[in-house]
Amino acid sequence: MDRERSVTVGEAHVRYSQWWDVYFGVVAVAVATAILINDSHALWRRLLATGVIAVMMILHAVVGRRFVRRDAEAVSLAIVQILLFAVAAAAIPFATWLLFAMIPMIFQLTDIKKAIPLVVVVNLVTPAIDLVISPESLPGDLMIALISAAAGIWLGFWIIRVIEQNVERGQLIAELEASRAEVARLSHEAGVAAERARLAGEIHDTLAQGFTSIITLLQAADPALRDERLALAVRTAKENLAESRALVAALTPAALTEGSLPDAVRRQAARFAEETGTPATVRVTGDERALPTKVEVVLLRAAQEALTNVRRHAGAREAAVLLAYAPASVRLVVRDDGRGFDPAAADGFGLNGMRARADQVSGVLTVRSDPDTGTTIELEVPA
Repeated sequence: MDRERSVTVGEAHVRYSQWWDVYFGVVAVAVATAILINDSHALWRRLLATGVIAVMMILHAVVGRRFVRRDAEAVSLAIVQILLFAVAAAAIPFATWLLFAMIPMIFQLTDIKKAIPLVVVVNLVTPAIDLVISPESLPGDLMIALISAAAGIWLGFWIIRVIEQNVERGQLIAELEASRAEVARLSHEAGVAAERARLAGEIHDTLAQGFTSIITLLQAADPALRDERLALAVRTAKENLAESRALVAALTPAALTEGSLPDAVRRQAARFAEETGTPATVRVTGDERALPTKVEVVLLRAAQEALTNVRRHAGAREAAVLLAYAPASVRLVVRDDGRGFDPAAADGFGLNGMRARADQVSGVLTVRSDPDTGTTIELEVPA
């Protein structure tokens, strides 16, 4: 995460470079203009200083932005600029005002650890020139250099922190938008699945059973079906019973149409192991029996969601699934040995979705998690 953030911060520095380029150019042009119009120094000195400043501007415009946050190249460019600044300041002391452009440029080019010593060095240029040209100015210029270096470092820290905060804010917004999209997708899928399961259960419990009762009553009244009208009624009821069963099959999750609930859970575990490389075992206890469609859908969806959470968040070495049939209930348990979480603070859509489905069939969802032992999700449904 730190590496990703550093890369993103570097990209932000590149993105903001155009504004720093403009700032550098404005300060450099202002200082060069002031040097040219001030005739208190020899013309050749003024021309030398302005010529050096022009070279600095060209160098910054041509290669400055390309070297932003490129370590060795950025440091080399900063050192060259400091040397050119020293030549300009030696020719005309007024050129030291370029420090207002040099310090931000250094923080723009490289990271904070390399920028700090470079800022100290560029501020010591004037005292170093005083040692050779005017030693009497050394104490005052040294004090100014120390204050300027401290202020420049503080300003650099502040600028970088502002950029980092903007980057972090942008990342949070992007993550929030992605989470909202994922919640919307999961909510839609869960709603569709719940409605399909509800319709399948309604058709199974009403139409299908009603047609079965009609067939049974008609056959009881005339077992041989000698009456053509009764025979026609039985055929019609059987055809509609077949249609209702086909509707139930179409509305039932595909995983359940291909076999029993334990088979569907085994396939989910096998797919989880294949996709993640994490072993996942499935154990079935008790006497397996057919369950109402809506109960099977809830148990299967809970197994799918629990395994999805293991894949996304747990970092587990292994997972285990238990499907336990009891006389009055069925219990689904999914365990992993991952990093765990705080169940009291968890408010993800996955767990909320499992709780909502459990409520639909009067089930009880229990979540236990610990960083040392992993997570256990247990769903018990009366059936």
